[in-house]
Amino acid sequence: MFYFWGLKNNRNMATTKKQNIMVNVKRTKGTIAILTGGGDVPGLNPAIRAVTIRANREGYNVIGLRRGWAGISELIRDNKFDNSNNYMPLTDDIVNKAGRTGGTFLHTSRTRPSHMSKASVPDHLQGTYNAEMNDITPEIIKNLEWLGVDYLVPIGGDDTLSYGVHLYKKGVKVIAIPKTMDNDVPGTDYCIGFSTCVSRTIQMTNTLRTSAGSHERIMVLEVFGRYAGFTAMLPTMAGSANRCVIPEYKFDIELLTKLLVEDRNHNPSKYSIVLVSEGAMFKGGEMIFSDGERDAYGHAKLGGIGDVVSQKIKDLSGKYNGGKTINIINQKLGYMVRGGDPDSLDSIVPMAYGNLALDLILKGVHGRIVVLKNGRYDNVPIDVVTSSKKVVKVSEHYNIERLRPIYHSFEMKPFLLMASDN
Repeated sequence: MFYFWGLKNNRNMATTKKQNIMVNVKRTKGTIAILTGGGDVPGLNPAIRAVTIRANREGYNVIGLRRGWAGISELIRDNKFDNSNNYMPLTDDIVNKAGRTGGTFLHTSRTRPSHMSKASVPDHLQGTYNAEMNDITPEIIKNLEWLGVDYLVPIGGDDTLSYGVHLYKKGVKVIAIPKTMDNDVPGTDYCIGFSTCVSRTIQMTNTLRTSAGSHERIMVLEVFGRYAGFTAMLPTMAGSANRCVIPEYKFDIELLTKLLVEDRNHNPSKYSIVLVSEGAMFKGGEMIFSDGERDAYGHAKLGGIGDVVSQKIKDLSGKYNGGKTINIINQKLGYMVRGGDPDSLDSIVPMAYGNLALDLILKGVHGRIVVLKNGRYDNVPIDVVTSSKKVVKVSEHYNIERLRPIYHSFEMKPFLLMASDN
């Protein structure tokens, strides 16, 4: 009886010791904070899940900062205050449920704490920051310290991550994960959201072509792409459109109309399709904006280039069609390619990116952005985000006479072809 009592006691003591060790591990390894900023894309929740699951397993506490940089900006450093709208603890149960879905359950915003207008400054900081433009970064750093954050993992595009670079230069330990449907974050061949965007663009273009063919029309589809035309180039190369116009090259509307009329008249079903990047510009013109409102990063809301292109093509079509006007189908794909569940790549890559971020944290490394380069996962210095630009190389990838992608050989090209900024 003594033996069994002693064995049971020893087991209880061992279990208690093990539990205490796990508690101590969690206390000593610290806290990781995750946020998502900018536009939503499919693949954000899988990325949050990957970071959280691995971090919890490795003994870290994980919190989600809500609404991008807005949540940490509006936090009030008072234990008695309810900050649940600004951050939340992340557990395996929470992220497993959300990890298969699109969007971001942490929510998002276009907040820029280093350039915050007087009206945007949180109420409790209005007395301290009351200039027309304010940098509340000192408050952000204090808020992160108050939360006990050891590592910060922002998931976003170049705007969101540029503030991550700013914080890193101020001493915050930052590991960045790139996301944007435009795929234009420098330093990486792939950003979360790009594959789903291209897949949806191809799918929706193929769906709409039945109407274009039935009515013998030219179809103009406006797609995302403020400064880079990757989201128009890849679907066109895949055969979804006859032509595309992109932000990197100011196009001639006469040439575009002529080509589309020829495409239509050579097609047995009598239709043709052009993909128009939202940031595309006419020769001699500038970007077209939907209104005068600007976000925190100074970007006016784009929109309307598809409408203008459609009207001009219709007006010019008779010139290249024996005097007969051709009617247009005009559709802005917009949020239809942003919503919904991620495709296979935007489920796999975020999982890998999240684990890459944890690999760096476990090594005590920070000031990096996880990337895909030439088909291999890697990481590069985070300041690549602000030190370079990633756009389509017109001289290599775009035929300015035919207004479509061009390639002489695919041998040894990156997986996503023109998506590399090498």
